[in-house]
Parts: sequence; C-alpha cells; structure tokens
Amino acid sequence: MAKRTIGEYLLLSARGIAMGAADVIPGVSGGTIAFITGIYEELINSIKSVDRQLFLILRKEGLIAAWKHINGSFLVSVFIGIFISIFSLARLITWLLDTHSKFVWAFFFGLIVASALHVGRKITKWNISSIISLIIGTAVAAYITIATPATTPETWWFILISGMIAITAMILPGISGSFILLLLGKYEYILSAVKEFKIGTIIIFGLGCVIGIISFSNVISWLFKKYHNVTLAILTGFMIGSLNKLWPWKQVISTRINSAGLEVPVIEKSVSPSIYSELYNEPNQLSGIIIFAITGLLVILIFDLLSSRKKQPGTNETV
Repeated sequence: MAKRTIGEYLLLSARGIAMGAADVIPGVSGGTIAFITGIYEELINSIKSVDRQLFLILRKEGLIAAWKHINGSFLVSVFIGIFISIFSLARLITWLLDTHSKFVWAFFFGLIVASALHVGRKITKWNISSIISLIIGTAVAAYITIATPATTPETWWFILISGMIAITAMILPGISGSFILLLLGKYEYILSAVKEFKIGTIIIFGLGCVIGIISFSNVISWLFKKYHNVTLAILTGFMIGSLNKLWPWKQVISTRINSAGLEVPVIEKSVSPSIYSELYNEPNQLSGIIIFAITGLLVILIFDLLSSRKKQPGTNETV
C-alpha cells in the first residue's frame, strides 16, 4: 500500500465526516459514502484486521507492527471524521430535516441513484446469480423502508444489541443504520444521548458497535473475496430499494408522540408531487427538489471523475 501524505489523511477524515453525516440521517448509509469515495473495501479489511493475530503481533513485534497490521493511520483518520461529524452535525442534521426535509431527501435521492449506478458498473459479469441477488437486495431494502418502528426497552442489554445491529447496517451500502435504529425504536433515544452527552448510554451503544463491526467486517470481507459480483449486486439492490425512503413527497398514514412530546410520522407512503400538493394544500417545491437531486447526482459524478484521474497509469496514489 502506497504511503499517504498528510493531505491524503485529511481527505480521509473528510470522507469520514461525510460518512458520519449520512449515518445520522434515517435512510442514508455511511457505507454508501465509503463505497462511492473509494475507501469501502480498505475500511472493511482494516477493521477485519482487529483480530487474535493483532494481539500476537503486539506481543511479539511491538506496537508499530500492530499499528501497521490494522492500517491504524487509515482507521484513525476515517473514524476521527465520523466522530466529529456525529457529535457536531447531529443538531444541524436534525434541524435541516425539521425545516428543509424535502431538499435533504432530494439531495440524497440523487446521490443514491448515482451511487447505485456507480456500484452496479463494478459488476464484471451479469448472470442469473447476480440478477437474483439484485432483486433480493432491492426487496429486502424496500421492505425495511416500509416496516413499522417498534416500541422497545431502554435497558443496557437492548442498547448493546441495538449498537451491534445498527453498525452492521451502517457499513452496508444502501442499508441505513439510523433507519434500523428507528425500527428498533432507539433512533431518538440514541440521538438525544449524543446531543446531551449521556456517557453511560454512549459507551454501551459504542461497545455494541465495536462488537458488531468487528464481527460483521469478517463476513463482508469473505463475501467480497468469494462472491464479488453477487455481493456487489446485493449492495446495488440495497441502494435501489432504499430509494423509497428517500422519496421527498410523502403522505403520512399514521403518527405517534415521541419522547419530546411531539407528533411524528410512523408510517408514510410515497406519492407524486401533484398528489402531495392536493393532500396538504401546499407547494410541492418541485423545481428546488429537482435542483437538489441533480446536485446529489453531480457529487457522485465528480467523485467518479476524481477517482478515474487518480487511477491513471503511472501514478501510485492511493484512492
């Protein structure tokens, strides 16, 4: 692996910031951001390196060798960005979703459409297995977007399990860890803990995330090595299926009262812009939403362009 410069590590942190921002939003996956910015497989393989062999290397060869074994500088750079984003942007993201939700959803809708095309192009051979995997991935993600959030306990063991499940989704492109938390009835609870800095809850949830991500990274790494095209097809399907959640125009079918005493949607249905205007007697903001969706598309096109330039023959840069 080519040695990175300070500037490249700063760019890794910037990618981490984008991943953290995505992970805060129900419907958007930090894994998607990792994939489209070109660090997904390195991230998975680096996390997978936190294993029993790491402790043997640490004991026999020392800290420097162990650090190289886990690609420590890469992991630290990315996770610094993720943590900065989650702790600094949690309030901003929730405010944007409260005040400009359609534009936020539109931006990510465009981003995910382009991301699905980006990942799909990496499939080197389309066959029956790839097509079936694409359909399964799409169906699973689509079902998740229409599933009804549950009421669950706030005990330590369930917070731990929630962390394990959510982080698994967060590193899967197309599956939103935040939305999984919403289904588990723990999205607002964890977001409030972050905003109010409730150390106990954060530590338990974080421990669950560590256990989940180390365990699941091994599964993902194995799937990429053994069934590369099938895995990519499933991930592409996840992205396609998640688009229903990101559709800007929604009809609220049922609501509930959250922990802050506010009425929030529980079940929503995607509708056309015109039907939305008829239902709620307000502008559908079609022009602005199209602009934000196109902006999301352009973000991925720019990443593609920069990535292809870095991969030109004669360069040793790490993407």
